[in-house]
Amino acid sequence: MNNTEQFESDPPLRAVRTFEAFARHGGVNAAARELDVSPSAISHQLRLLDDFLGQSLTSRQGRNLILTDDGREYYRAIRSAFAVLRSATKHVREQSATRQVTISLIPMLGINLFIPRLGGFLADNPAVDVNVTYANHRSYPSDAADISIRFGTGHWPGYQSEPLIPGDVTVWCSPSLLERVGPIDSPGSLIDLPLLHDEERGTWAQWFQRVDVRHPGALQGLLFEDGQLAMTAALNGLGCALLREPLVAPLRDRGELVKLFDHALDDGRAYYLCRRADGELSKEGMSLYSWLKRVLMIQPLSTDSSSAESRP
Repeated sequence: MNNTEQFESDPPLRAVRTFEAFARHGGVNAAARELDVSPSAISHQLRLLDDFLGQSLTSRQGRNLILTDDGREYYRAIRSAFAVLRSATKHVREQSATRQVTISLIPMLGINLFIPRLGGFLADNPAVDVNVTYANHRSYPSDAADISIRFGTGHWPGYQSEPLIPGDVTVWCSPSLLERVGPIDSPGSLIDLPLLHDEERGTWAQWFQRVDVRHPGALQGLLFEDGQLAMTAALNGLGCALLREPLVAPLRDRGELVKLFDHALDDGRAYYLCRRADGELSKEGMSLYSWLKRVLMIQPLSTDSSSAESRP
């Protein structure tokens, strides 16, 4: 094997595992006990790894074997990978022994709708272990959750989806902003106010077009990666944001956010309750799925002369 082929091939995983155990324990005998092999087998695997890497990760100091500088650097590089492997293995083993259900969702929905209502589900289903993770719309295909709540058009290969919450957005700001700038009487007044953008600036342009307000070609304002950040900025008086009323209803009810106009924009996207199409949910998963439909499913906003037209 030439040097190029050596660097492009996978390392001998048994030898890497042996090295990780040796480095973590700091000795051959302790590593041998953990791996249930002889000390000589540990030494043999360490030599194999040295040969593969072309450098020594250990050196002899008296009767003891210690890490070289290269060995310490290599251990620092691989120990996080082994920690991830152990965590994932523990998770799978525990999941098989418990009634765990994993749900992934977008932070804004989780913080404002799901978590405040979760206690009701747990009270009725105390034996179900719910694991909540983030759903990132940029990597939906790699989502390993049993159930997910996603934002988009409802079409994801390999998933069944049901509309959960409509995607209509309206304009919101904090009372502190109104105190600072005074009454905002018409949609056109927003042109001169700070606007908060969620992911991209095109949604505000669509909203202004919907309400027949001419605007500068390039809308300025803070740009945030997701709706949770944009909403937090609105709460702190940094500007006006386009938000979905079902997700900010608790803040509205507490007087922390104010809806400025009823004009709504539907961009064709919404929140969907999803499950994988290639398998059945467990009894516990079905309980959570049915509860989500019952508690969170909201009918689309009614349309009138001031709201967005329904899309096909």
